Amino acid sequence: MIDYDNPEIEAQWLTERRDEITDYLTNEGVSHGKVGAEPAWHIAPYVSIWAIENLKTPNSVGWWAISGDLPNDYVSASNAKNPREAIHAIASLWKEASQYMARGERHPTFVIGTGESDDELAPLLASRAEMLLDWYSDPEMWE
Repeated sequence: MIDYDNPEIEAQWLTERRDEITDYLTNEGVSHGKVGAEPAWHIAPYVSIWAIENLKTPNSVGWWAISGDLPNDYVSASNAKNPREAIHAIASLWKEASQYMARGERHPTFVIGTGESDDELAPLLASRAEMLLDWYSDPEMWE
């Protein structure tokens, strides 16, 4: 069993998540500045939230990106002022998208996956969304 309480193991996990987010944003065509050297918030090995610099306003957050034991995704900082709000914004969208997927429909404004395995992805996405919403609602997670 991997000991994520070990600082070296946790640091390696975070480095991998940062690299993953950088690659993901590039592949998604998101114009961005620097990815934070450290996550804005995380629980290894489940989730990490990264501040992504706004190219138009250097040294300010333009995006929040999520990575971990869940899909990579991002949300505009105009919709989320801090990591907690980013968790809520992403989880709410995932919950809604999973409901569309479960009905065999595509979300009108959000794409996840190719649609070929929505019946398998819907419950997974819903469970990750619920986990994030539980953490969002727990003040102890944000102390």
